[in-house]
Parts: sequence; C-alpha cells; structure tokens
Amino acid sequence: MSPLPNLTGRHAPFTVMQGSVGYLIWTICYLTVLLGLSTYGIHRYFIIYLFLKHRKRPTLPLSHFQDLPKVTMQLPIFNEVYVVERLLKSVSEIDYPRDRLQIQVLDDSTDDTREITQRAVEELQGKGLNVELIHRIDRTGFKAGALEVGLETAEGEFVCILDADFVPQPDLLQKTIHYFTDPKIGMIQTRWGHLNRTYSLLTRVQAMFLDGHLLLEQTARSRSGRFFNFNGTAGIWRRSCIEEAGGWQHDTLTEDLDLSYRAQLAGWRFVFLPEVITPAELPVDMNGFKSQQHRWTKGSIQTCKKLLPTIWRSKLPFPIKLEATAHLTSNFAYLLLASLCVLLHPSLGGPQTGWLRMLLVDVPIFLTASCSVGVFYICAQRELNPRTWIKEILFLPALLALGVGLSLNNARAVLEAMFNHQSEFARTPKYGIERKRQPWRNARYMPLKSLLPFVEMGFAIYFTYFLWFAISHRQYLSVPFLAMFQIGFLYVSVSSLSQWWPKFNLGPSRAEVTIPA
Repeated sequence: MSPLPNLTGRHAPFTVMQGSVGYLIWTICYLTVLLGLSTYGIHRYFIIYLFLKHRKRPTLPLSHFQDLPKVTMQLPIFNEVYVVERLLKSVSEIDYPRDRLQIQVLDDSTDDTREITQRAVEELQGKGLNVELIHRIDRTGFKAGALEVGLETAEGEFVCILDADFVPQPDLLQKTIHYFTDPKIGMIQTRWGHLNRTYSLLTRVQAMFLDGHLLLEQTARSRSGRFFNFNGTAGIWRRSCIEEAGGWQHDTLTEDLDLSYRAQLAGWRFVFLPEVITPAELPVDMNGFKSQQHRWTKGSIQTCKKLLPTIWRSKLPFPIKLEATAHLTSNFAYLLLASLCVLLHPSLGGPQTGWLRMLLVDVPIFLTASCSVGVFYICAQRELNPRTWIKEILFLPALLALGVGLSLNNARAVLEAMFNHQSEFARTPKYGIERKRQPWRNARYMPLKSLLPFVEMGFAIYFTYFLWFAISHRQYLSVPFLAMFQIGFLYVSVSSLSQWWPKFNLGPSRAEVTIPA
C-alpha cells in the first residue's frame, strides 16, 4: 500500500533539504521502500494467478480406509475459561468410532480453567469417551511443548490439533482422514470459518484478511506444488511425518510454520481442503488482535531466519525456492510500510519530477503496491461469496486502513525477530463470542499494556496535518491515501486505548446483555 503524495504533478514547496546530500539519501530510501512494497505486490498478483489456474483442479483421496485408523485429537489449552466447555462439547460430538478416537486435553492453565476442564473431562469419560487430561506445571515450549508432551502418550497414528476457540463440525475426521491413504501425505489442513464474522467492524475485516490467506494463498500453494503451512489448528498430521521432520520445536513463536517447512523439505506432501470448514472465534478486542498479529509476524521472521538458508541449499527447483522466500519474508512488508510512514513528509512528498514521475514511478507503484491488495481480497470474496461479494468488499477501505494501522505493531515484531529479542508465547484472548451484542469487555483478561497506542496516535495526528497540507496545496489525488493512513492509525490507537478506560468502551457491557447459560 503506497500513497502518492504528489500524483497530480504539482510540486510541493522547494525546501533547503532538496538538492542536498540528505535529500539524496532520503530519495534513495523512499524509492527503495516503494520498490520493496511493489515487489511484494507483484508476488501477490502471482498468487492470484496460481489460484485462478489451479482452483478447479479436484483434490480427491487416493482411496478409502476399509478400517478407520486410530486418531488422537490434541486440544492445547491455556486459561480458556470462556471457551473450553464449548470446545470439549463439540469434540465429543465428532462422528468417529469411539474405539478409534483418543482425546488429549493439554491444559497448561493457571486459572479457573483447570477446574472447568477437570469436570468436563470426567463427564466425557463417564460417557465412555477415551479422554486423557495432561496438566503441566511449567509451560516449557508453550504450545509446542504441550503438543510434544502429548505425543509421548498419543495412541493415534494420526493427530488432529484444535485450538480452544475452534468448534469442529461432527464430520471433520470423516471428510479428511481418507486422504492419508496416500502414504506420501503428511498433513491435511482445513479452512477456517468465522463464528463471529459480523460481530463488529474489526471482526469483519479480520475475516476478510483470513479469507484471502486461507483461500487464495493456501489453495494456490497447495495445488501448484509449492510450500504451504499448517495453520496451527484445524488440521491433521500423520504422526510419523511429525517425528521424521524433527518433532515440535519451540525456538520460534510459529511452531506450525516451522514444522511445516521442515516436513516438506523432508519430502512430505500437504493437502489443503478449502471446502472443509472448521469454524473459529475471531478476536473481538484490538489489543488481542494486535498481540496475535505480533506473534504471527515475529514467528514467521524467526522461521525465515532459521530455515531459509536450508531451503536455498536444497535441490529444489529455483521457482520453488523463490516463492518460499517471498512467503517467509512477506511480513517484511510491514517494516517497509512503517518506514514509508516515517519517510513521507508534506514538504517533500517524493522526488519531484512532475508528470514524468507520475508515469514512470507513481502509476506502476500504485498498480503493484496498492491495487494488488484490493484485487487480492476482492478475488477471495468473489470466490467465497459469489452472490454477496460486492457487499463484502464495501469493507475493503477499512481493511486497507487497518493494515496501515497495524504497521507499527508488526514492524516492531519484525525488528524483535531480526535482533533476537526473546518474548513469551502470548495467547490471544477468547471470550466465547458468537453473536452480535454479546459482551466481552468485563471479562477477566487484561489488555496488553504498551506505549505503542500513543505512538500510533502520534502518527494519526501527523497524518491529519499531512492531510490538511495536501488539501491546502490542492494535491487532491493524494487525499484518499493520506486519509487511509490517518484513519488507520486513529482507529487502531483509539480501539487499543479504549480498553484501558471502561467508560470510553464502544461496545456492549454486561449490564446491557447477559450471556445465556
């Protein structure tokens, strides 16, 4: 996403800086950032091309099991007091022979979740289900450590992993297990659904973000023979694949991405099933969403540092290596976007070469860096919602603005990964939200405290001035882009800060609505 501060060809006032060495350095940095964003935009178009090329290729199991294999369902849990009962209830309703199904509740909780889980497990055991409760005193390795411990007593040849905020359909295993009749298949990934898509503007935009990734990227990579990754949940692994790839490792925050690449480097194939949907709850609070994005972004860069050299030393074809590089480095785009925010200045607005600059620089960058984002998410919504996609893309401006607003949060994650700053696996709060006006703000989870919202507010104020400057100097074509930056930072900042002062909350409270038993 790249604003064009001087697309009209009108020159901003000449400053002392222009013509100096400092201005030359600034120009080089500015164009480098735009070139980087454009490169990722071109890759986004490539993903769209792969998706359109392969979307109709059927994905069918090699055959069907005559005798269903044993499956272990692993449920990693940490302080999930609002959703753990819903998870266990849905898992207990899975349509699979009871003598072929083991349920492992991997509970590292330190709050009331422990008691809730204990009661629920005992109830399921009383109904004849094979349920094992594993509680760790320490959280060594966090989620990866819990999964690793669970494998030690897992009885199944295949392992289905479900996070606490997911609600699997009863036919989840029946629709997926038969793909493992192909001995080369190591993992099956289903597509995430969204239980609370229409809860708020934030959840609507998150759903659009995930739809683009889970439909376009996963389908394109899976069906074209490129690397794609297990999403951490709503997927099934062949146990021998996990073991052969080196098992769960916790030296990154994205153990799923790490293991996925190691397994595929070892020769295993993965399958993505977009038609098999496993619903989940989207974060309803901005701080929870930012924490999730920070973890995913930081973990992907950690995995990039860990595995990219191995990928390039492998004997894989060059196009596969190149796309894997684009995939693993894609979050560097947030660092570029944050850098662009710093480099933009009202009195400069970019190298001043009038209409020639517009034709040779502005228009190509606009088509690659900015338009590619819109095309990507429009394509995803049109594929998923052929009848209502136009209604969905009305939220596209909000998606673009949120992407800008997240740039500082995610750029920080990139820098922390680059400089080996260690941080814990911060869970994403879940509140059992499935419908509009269902409360969450008085829940016991405390929002992540950080000074970042104040920095984001500073950027919002800065771009407000920038917007006024553009209007006063009749640079009207740049106004929509600058407004997107202003609104994005303002929305993210205010949404984050409002959770610290309940009187400023913008949503329902428990006094207004109660959650049904």
